Amino acid sequence: MEDSGKSPAVQSLDAEKARQRNTDPDALDQGLEATFPASDPVSATQTSVASSIDAKHPGERDGYALVEEALRSTGDLDGATHQSHVHSLRRDASRLSEQASEVASGAVAVGKAEVKSVIQSIEDLVREGPLTAVSVVAAIAWIWGATR
Repeated sequence: MEDSGKSPAVQSLDAEKARQRNTDPDALDQGLEATFPASDPVSATQTSVASSIDAKHPGERDGYALVEEALRSTGDLDGATHQSHVHSLRRDASRLSEQASEVASGAVAVGKAEVKSVIQSIEDLVREGPLTAVSVVAAIAWIWGATR
């Protein structure tokens, strides 16, 4: 039943519309019912199912249970020692955070100083040769306008 007067694109579109008309109207509802949790994307042809790993070991998802189990097996999970290590790590993390913010603000200050220096250099060049500066700007403007 192909019409030889239709282009291949139109024929393909007609075939796709025919396939859509022949699909089961309840497929979307079945996809919604089979998909859990509700925030997962819905697919009428393929549903996503939670893996068996999550169902068997829900505590291992974050990894903390494995770390504590490994520490217990080596005997390094002494309460006082563990707490002092955690306190030390938190203090080090706090220091690193402070140093990172200082470095970032220093980099911003250096960047601002460099920009001011470049602007000052351009101003000095314009003051030394105003006609040259005007002709350079005119040439750049003409090239810019010609390419647009």
